[in-house]
Amino acid sequence: MSNQETQVSSLPMPPERYIANYTDENIRRNRAPRPPPPPAQHEVYSMFGIQYNNDEMIRSLESQNIKRLIPIHFDRRKELKKLNHSLLVNFLDLIDFLILNPDSPRRTEKIDDISLLFVNMHHLLNEFRPHQARETLRVMMEMQKRQRVETATRFQKHLERVREIVNTAFSALPILDDDDESGGAKIKTEVDPLEANAAAKNDPSYQHDRMLCKLVDAIE
Repeated sequence: MSNQETQVSSLPMPPERYIANYTDENIRRNRAPRPPPPPAQHEVYSMFGIQYNNDEMIRSLESQNIKRLIPIHFDRRKELKKLNHSLLVNFLDLIDFLILNPDSPRRTEKIDDISLLFVNMHHLLNEFRPHQARETLRVMMEMQKRQRVETATRFQKHLERVREIVNTAFSALPILDDDDESGGAKIKTEVDPLEANAAAKNDPSYQHDRMLCKLVDAIE
């Protein structure tokens, strides 16, 4: 009896398989599956049938039994340009073989060379992923900082506006005179024109109240 090969899907399960486990009833009864714990240091885990080590974020080409076309210490920009040029040259050679001699074994060799170039280019681009993640995080934090500064600035403007309204309201209140000989409170009936103008300018209902007062005076 031949050994049965383990079939591994290249894609995760559909979301419905996970959603069905997180119903309100399961969450209320604490039956929902717990999230998996983070991998420990030096732990080896399997993803889509491939073993990964937690120490290395990006697997090296040598660990995948793939020929390395780029040196260990190099300038990524220059090496990407070299790989791109080599890819174009090999592609033109492949077209020549297909035109002149389609059955030539060199055709298969050129296809393998092109595949190897693509793998090395893909690996070189993957090495930029940590830098891309840091830059993405930096941009997100700058956006959050800018939004919070704008919110604080708007709040400060509203606070100053409220303070102006409160100060104007206090300045428009009648003032009690304690020096009255009769002992009673004398209410100030005259309003400073500057205070009146400020109140009319800052209080939208001032004009409406003024019209009502004139109407009452006319009736009397």
